[in-house]
Amino acid sequence: MKNPYFNPAKRHHRPDGFQNNYQSFRGKKLGELLRWRWQAWRAGHPQPLREPIPVVAPDLAFIHGNAQAGLHMQPAATWIGHITVLLQVGGLNILTDPVFSERCFPVQWAGPKRHTPPGLSLAQLPRIDVVLLSHNHYDHMDEHSLVTLAAQRGGPPLFITPLGHKHWFARRGIHHVIELDWWDTHVINATERNHRIPVTLTPAQHWSARTATDALRSLWGSFVVRSPDCHVFFSGDTAYSKDFIDIRQHFAREHTPANGGGFDLALLPIGAYEPRWFMKDQHCNPEEAVQIFQDLGCKQAIAVHWGTFQLTDEALDEPPRELRRSCAAASLPDGVFQAIAVGSSIHVKPRQRSN
Repeated sequence: MKNPYFNPAKRHHRPDGFQNNYQSFRGKKLGELLRWRWQAWRAGHPQPLREPIPVVAPDLAFIHGNAQAGLHMQPAATWIGHITVLLQVGGLNILTDPVFSERCFPVQWAGPKRHTPPGLSLAQLPRIDVVLLSHNHYDHMDEHSLVTLAAQRGGPPLFITPLGHKHWFARRGIHHVIELDWWDTHVINATERNHRIPVTLTPAQHWSARTATDALRSLWGSFVVRSPDCHVFFSGDTAYSKDFIDIRQHFAREHTPANGGGFDLALLPIGAYEPRWFMKDQHCNPEEAVQIFQDLGCKQAIAVHWGTFQLTDEALDEPPRELRRSCAAASLPDGVFQAIAVGSSIHVKPRQRSN
């Protein structure tokens, strides 16, 4: 099948799909998959929880009050679980990779099951303005959640996706969709006149597949949201690569001290990383997530992609312990990169410019 977006001038484009910038992804062979599962069974992986995944009741009064505040909105992020975060910046309510279903699988009677409920239900959300969709894996692109959001009161959100997803939405009657290639930017006109928020799709080291026959046919990526009050980086799924140094260099002019410094908040994955021989080219571990944090030049980060679905060999509660060790080894100040409780919100200091 030909890639309708193919541009030979772009190194991540292929005639039949897409590829990573620095390490070509290849699907694992059946023998490798069987080796992984055999080794996990022999070793007794994953180990049971040593401590419960922290879950707190959401601060709905703050979330809904903030949603109505327009340009007086307090920059904030609420972790709903797994990769899903409610971002409230620049007068917008933005949702990342919404997954509210009980299982991340084509059917709801099989596949990985949630260990923690969503921090907010779909019914508890404020009206969502924008959905950022990083790629089409089932633990990121959940059909029930997306269709429900498209039917929300007040009209559908704007769905911003990498190349190759419009047809999936169109088959479900959803047409308020923007597709971006890496480094493309869509500018959102927010709550008030002349208040514009650029959203840029940036590279990630990952892959895509929705079925057994469409691997690498649609693009994947990370996102940069540049609201005047908060610059946010959302990684989606990713392994470690030089892409994050490239991203920092790309936005260097906007991240000088006079312009408010680097990213105010990053949403970085810390789970689904063992065994390394199988996962290293698609998922970073906590140590690599810390390196991504440093490569990007972030001020603050919250950990995502852990504590919800048991996808790989590490215990579900192990990533935060590894994150604490990795932050200490990198001499990061306490609290700048943290694993927060499902349902909790953090407030981000509004961005300050000196000019």
